[in-house]
Order: sequence, then C-alpha cells, then structure tokens
Amino acid sequence: MLCLARRGYHVGIRNFASAAQTQLKEILSQQLKEIENAGTYKTERIITSAQKTSISVAGSETPVLNFCANNYLGLAYNKDIISYSKKILEKYGGGASSVRFICGTQDIHKELEAKISQFHQREDTILYASCFDANAGIFEVLLTPEDAVFSDELNHASIIDGLRLCKAKKERYLHRNMEDLEEKLKASTGRMKLIVTDGVFSMDGNVAPLPEIFQLADKYNALVFLDECHATGFFGDTGRGTEEFHGLMGRADIINSTLGKALGGASGGYTTGPKELIDLLRQKSRPYLFSNTLPPPVVGTAIKVMDILLSSSDLSRKIKRNTDQFRTGMAKAGFSLAGMNHPICPVMLGDAKLASVFANEMLKKGIYVIGFSFPVVPKGKARIRVQISAAHSEEDIKRCIEAFSDVGRQLGVIQ
Repeated sequence: MLCLARRGYHVGIRNFASAAQTQLKEILSQQLKEIENAGTYKTERIITSAQKTSISVAGSETPVLNFCANNYLGLAYNKDIISYSKKILEKYGGGASSVRFICGTQDIHKELEAKISQFHQREDTILYASCFDANAGIFEVLLTPEDAVFSDELNHASIIDGLRLCKAKKERYLHRNMEDLEEKLKASTGRMKLIVTDGVFSMDGNVAPLPEIFQLADKYNALVFLDECHATGFFGDTGRGTEEFHGLMGRADIINSTLGKALGGASGGYTTGPKELIDLLRQKSRPYLFSNTLPPPVVGTAIKVMDILLSSSDLSRKIKRNTDQFRTGMAKAGFSLAGMNHPICPVMLGDAKLASVFANEMLKKGIYVIGFSFPVVPKGKARIRVQISAAHSEEDIKRCIEAFSDVGRQLGVIQ
C-alpha cells in the first residue's frame, strides 16, 4: 500500500475490524506462514514492459531475457498484430458490455470462430473468456449421470474443476498409463464414455499417447476430449497440435484450447468440434451464457494470429529448431530435463528451496525463469520450467544455457 501511495495512487485503509474479521486474518496469516516455512511461497515479479523476448523487470537495472512465458510464437508483441487490433478497437470499441445471446455477438466473433474451425478442421467453434471457462462449461452440459468420464490424473486444474460440476461417473487413470485406462473402460457400463486428456501436460512437457488412446476409444466405443492449450499454434509440423504431432489430424472428437498462449498472448478460449455440440453449448453452457463476450481488441489479435498460422508454418518450424538447440545444449552441460521434445523444458532440481534460489541467481545473470514447486508440482519434483519461443535467437538460447551452467556449478547441481 505504501508503494502505491508513493506512486500517486489513493490508498484507503479501513480502520474498523469485526471480531470475525480479526479471526479470519489470524487463520489466513497462519496458513501463509506455513507456506513460507515450507519454502513454497510464491512472489510475483513485476514486469514493466511488454511481453517480449527481452523484458524489463522491477528491481533489475537492465533488461533480461524471458524464458518462462507461454509466448510460444513470439506474437504477444507483434507490430502487425498490434496495428490490426488497434483498428478493431477503434471500430468496435473496448467491449460489448453484454453476454453473447443478448447483444454481445459481433461479426468479428463469428469470423474468429470460423477461422478457428478452419484451422482445426472442425465443424464449428464457440468462444469463451478463457480455456478455464471452456473446461468449466462443457462437461456439465455433455455428460449425464448415465455417462462415464475417464481423466488422466495429471490433467490441468481447469479440467478437474470442470469435471466436478458434471454428474457422470468419474474415473481417474494413472498418468499416460494405457493399461489402467483400459481396465477402467472395460469395467464401465456408462451410456456414453468420454476419455479426457491434456494433449501436452504443462508441468512436464509430456505428450499424451494419442495413438493408444484412440485405439482404446475405438475398442470401447468412447469419445476423446483433448485440451490443447500447450500445443495449439506451434506443436506439430504446421502447429495443429498433438493430433498432428502423432500424424492423426482430425481424430479427436472435441478440442478445447486457449487464445492466451501461442495465439497472441491475450486471453480467451474455445471449444471446437461437432456442430451439434457447439449449438448445445450455446444453449446451456453457463460460463458462455453468463459471462461477457470477448472484447474486440482481443478478438482482433486472435484473428490476425489465425491469418498468420493459416498462411505459413515458418514459426512452428522455428520453435522446433530452438527447442532442439536448448535441449541438446542443456543435456550436454549435465542437466536433467523432463518432457518429450516440447518447448516446455523442465530442468529438474528436486528441492523446492533450491529451485527458488536457482531462479533468483538466474535473474542476476539476466535470465528470467521461475522455480516451480509444490503444490504446482508434486513434492520432491521441483524444477525450473524453461519455455522456448520462436522469437528467441540462437544467441539468446546459447546465453541461457551458459547462465544455467554457471549457476548450476555455483549451487552444486552440475560438475
């Protein structure tokens, strides 16, 4: 608050506190102390520039290289996209001030949905404020108590929360374990069976075994739902995601994904799939019906990104080269990396406090990375999750590897 006051912001402090509020503060303070004592308290670094490869961070005198953003294609600060988004802002304003079915649907929303459908080669698409909302909105509509859903144990939190809202019988199978999935499918008597998986698991960079999943889906008459937030736009030969990576384009029944990572870095999410499903979601999906529509500048950003992806695959090829360079260099330096040739490159350290100290030392060397620890990842599996971008140069990646090597030797992680 003092910092805000110094910067000229008005800060109002309420002096009165009820007994209940005092009790609340004591309870919350104790929980915060426990997090701090465990070494897993998360502080938010303040970025004072646009989300680019080189960024300015509060407290750092010089710009640093950003190696932890989901800006996979480097399009979060693309001048052509910004220029187009400004035109959309001037024409349509800052927002529609409404939900879609009242007066919140503009022609640009329909244009974006059509382009997403074209990109994924699906029948139709529905936009949401985020992919978290898309995952919160689909399962309750699609599944009934007569149905069964089978979810990978490491699926994203938004999938877990979305599944809690539906009344289908829920089965959680071991991570990427097809024997466990088959056992659960075989025992199920559900009217409709739905296998739910992330295409790429964001903490580890692991890829779902889609060929085996589709075989089981065919064998047990099940549908397949794919969350492609960490694949859309850059994974696979033309950026079509995990399906394309496995050579199985168009096979998944339903895809949910985000506009807030590779596709411009703003916000928004979507479901794409059969027209009948999209029509039903427009009628019954609560996050769609009760949330304002995506603001025009965000829609404009995503439209321009889609135009780029539909016309060229250069960026997806560039990020693959950058990923290969980083993974090869880090392995040669002696680090242990998780993941499966994906731009998410977790540098495994194990200890939570070590990961936090390591990230702080990297910042001193001009490299912005973040340590991940429990509860974001399991206990004992703390790591620095490096994320490669198509906007990184070969020199950027070389500098990052050198910094990791210096800090790794300093902290005794490598020889």
